[in-house]
Amino acid sequence: MMSLSVRPCERYLIDCVLNNVRSRAALQLEIMALRHQLEVLERNRPVRVQLTRLGRALWILLYRLWPRCLNAVVVIKPETVIAWHRRGFRAFWTWKSRPRRRGRPPGPAEVRGFIHQICRENSLWGAPRVHGELLKLGIEISQAAVSKYMARRPKSPSQTWRTFLRNHVGCLASVDFFVVLTATFRLLFVFIVQQHERRHIVHFGVTAHPTSNWAAQQIREAFPWETAPQYLIRDREGSYGAVLVSRLRGMRIKEVLTAPRSPW
Repeated sequence: MMSLSVRPCERYLIDCVLNNVRSRAALQLEIMALRHQLEVLERNRPVRVQLTRLGRALWILLYRLWPRCLNAVVVIKPETVIAWHRRGFRAFWTWKSRPRRRGRPPGPAEVRGFIHQICRENSLWGAPRVHGELLKLGIEISQAAVSKYMARRPKSPSQTWRTFLRNHVGCLASVDFFVVLTATFRLLFVFIVQQHERRHIVHFGVTAHPTSNWAAQQIREAFPWETAPQYLIRDREGSYGAVLVSRLRGMRIKEVLTAPRSPW
């Protein structure tokens, strides 16, 4: 089977024809733009120039097909044409992204009423617990649907964690351990003490063998004299131990322990 090849002279002729077609198309678009501007000026001669929606659509189409039309604009500013084009682009994608249908149908009324009853009788249960009880009863429903139909309490029974931090941020500090891997593949434990008022690290220590005595000494070095905070947030790490607890009591610092298995 023979392969088609184009000689240099034939390629040159093809390029000339294409350039001629492009130049003629650009010339026709320029003539169209100038004629439209003349018609607008004739129609709005005694008053301020105003374009109709059809005229704006024409300029948006011209800018789309021929961006050099901005050089031929006289009656309006080029920035206005670009703004119209962007507005039309946003309107097109807003129409394109509109919802095609209304989403999932609501669950059965009996199941929704049953979920509300469970929430009223067990106010401390969350969506996973309610979902598990429904599965035990043979009711097939997703956990997301359960959380959607759960009864909302108008007010939390106790203050939230964010409220506690906001109310006591001036007298609040926290401590934590994290691990650093050295170049010789050793593990070093870094102890950080942070003040929450300005998110400032007031003290840190590094050791390869963290103990309760060592952690208590770091607390004493972090808060000398009368600089001890009123509250100290820490997790349930076993390295703190009883010595650290007694040291905090001696410094009149109240511990605030995070929930179990919640490192963040």
